[in-house]
Amino acid sequence: MRKINDYYSKKAKKNNYPARSVYKLEEVQQKYKFLKHGDSVLDLGCYPGSWSLFASEVVGPTGIVVGVDLEQADKSERPGGGPINWLCQDIMEPELMIAVRKFRPAFKVLISDLAPKTTGNKWADAQKSLLLVRHTLALAEELLLNKGHYLCKVFQGEDFPQFVADVKKRFGMVKVLKPKSSRVESREVFLLGMDYKKRS
Repeated sequence: MRKINDYYSKKAKKNNYPARSVYKLEEVQQKYKFLKHGDSVLDLGCYPGSWSLFASEVVGPTGIVVGVDLEQADKSERPGGGPINWLCQDIMEPELMIAVRKFRPAFKVLISDLAPKTTGNKWADAQKSLLLVRHTLALAEELLLNKGHYLCKVFQGEDFPQFVADVKKRFGMVKVLKPKSSRVESREVFLLGMDYKKRS
């Protein structure tokens, strides 16, 4: 497994991405094509910036990416990519809604690679992860366009099946994914919700 991790880390460095996590997003995109040219994308927990950079390449100059994190992300942009707007802000604060809506009143896609600081206690880490992703789902309900898409990382725990069920109520199609570039021993999975059913 170490060889696989080294492979993706070296590949990221070669392709000027700040982190190997970009290949998890790339794999989901290759299979489901949920990011499209011209899309507006909100990236929650964007540090160090790989997901925002990749999304900007896909959406192109007619699209827009807004990346949010408490830590300052890599501010570089990709040639031919869409504009990236970096917000150094806490996603749990109510002011976030006002800040992101300065760029777009609503977004086509919301992505999140957010993860809590892990303690080694699998139950506690899963609960912290679920708290974060439930908040991203609440933000998706407020900020996604009808028929929009949602991708989040979550650590599997005892409440994970209920979270999946909640996402299924809101999206036309839901997939639980384990990208090849994820570490085998990791409890992380990615949840993709497509075709958001916005309430009128």
